[in-house]
Amino acid sequence: MKDFASVEARYLRDPIPVRLGGLAADLARIGSASASAANGEAVHVLLEEARRFIEWTAAELDVDVAGELVDLQLSLTLWLRVWEDECAHLPSAPCWPTRPCAGPIGYSRCQD
Repeated sequence: MKDFASVEARYLRDPIPVRLGGLAADLARIGSASASAANGEAVHVLLEEARRFIEWTAAELDVDVAGELVDLQLSLTLWLRVWEDECAHLPSAPCWPTRPCAGPIGYSRCQD
């Protein structure tokens, strides 16, 4: 797993607009990488990183913007948990929801 302590130290040195840009870039990478089941581990790391970016930034934002980011963080968490629960039985064959933007509702169930 990624060393998030060093990522946090680097991330927090940036101003808020740069941090939000990093979050947006991670979300775009998640969307692109999740198109292929072969990228399952990379998407897993990106999801975790995006969730942490929100955690590290939300407290410094206006309450309304922070609330929207926390809602996004919750969606990412739910999506990640659904994938982990549904795909844990296929350790040798990556399985991934086909519509990452759909979140836990509307994901594609793994096939045995």
